[in-house]
Amino acid sequence: MMSNFPEVVWVSASSALRRFDQPLLRHLASRHTVAHWEYSQSPDEASSLETAVVLLHDYLKHRDQPVHLIGHSTGALVALIYARRYPARVRSLTLLGVGVNPGMDWKAHYYVHRELLPCSRQMVLTQLACNLFGSQSEHLIREIVAVLEQDLDSALSIHSLVNRTRIAPGGIESPLMVCGSQEDIVIDPQQLQGWRDWLKAGDRLWECPEGSHFFHYFHPQLVGEQILGFWQSVGKRSQIKISA
Repeated sequence: MMSNFPEVVWVSASSALRRFDQPLLRHLASRHTVAHWEYSQSPDEASSLETAVVLLHDYLKHRDQPVHLIGHSTGALVALIYARRYPARVRSLTLLGVGVNPGMDWKAHYYVHRELLPCSRQMVLTQLACNLFGSQSEHLIREIVAVLEQDLDSALSIHSLVNRTRIAPGGIESPLMVCGSQEDIVIDPQQLQGWRDWLKAGDRLWECPEGSHFFHYFHPQLVGEQILGFWQSVGKRSQIKISA
C-alpha cells in the first residue's frame, strides 16, 4: 500500500559491499522506515548507469510523495543522477563517499594502479584493501580482498582498464548532504571540499574524523546522527502529489 512506502530509500549498486552498509541502515531504521533498493546485473550484461537510473525510477514512480534518497559510492552516484533528473521525487539526497567529481570511486583508483604499476591484480587489491579499511589483521585483509574481487567482477562500474568515465560536477535542486572521511584516500578532503561551490542554503557538508572510505561502517552511530539531524532540518514539506 502507498501509505506503507518507506520515507527513506538506500540506493545500492553492489551486493558484495552490502554488508558494510548494514550498521548504518539499522541505526537509521530506528527512527525512519528505510527501504534497501539494489541494482544488480548478470555477468552477461554491460555495466549501465542509465539502466540503473531507469530501474530506480520504475521503483519510485508509483510513490506520490518524495523520499529521502541516500547511498554510498556508486549507489550514491545512481541516486545523484536520479535526483538531477527527477527533483520533484526527491525530498533530500545524502551522498556518502562521493566527491565533487562524482564519478571517482575505488574502482577508478584500482584501474589507475593496474595501468601504472607492474603489480598483479591480487597485489593491487591487497594494497587497496588496506587503504580503504585502514589497519586490519592479515586474515581480515584477505577477506576484504575477496569482497573487493567480487565487487569488481559483478557490480555496476563506470570504469574499466581502457576507459575511466567522468561525471559532470554539480548539485541538485533538492536539499543535499555530502558526507566523507578525513582519512579517505579515494575521496580526499580536497574532493570533498570541492562540493562547497555547489551547496545551496540549508545544504550540509560533513567530514567524519576517521574511518577511511567506509567510514559509515566503522562509525554508524556518529554518521547516522548527522544524517538524522539533516533530515530533521529538511522539515515537513506540503503533501502535494507528484505526477507520474
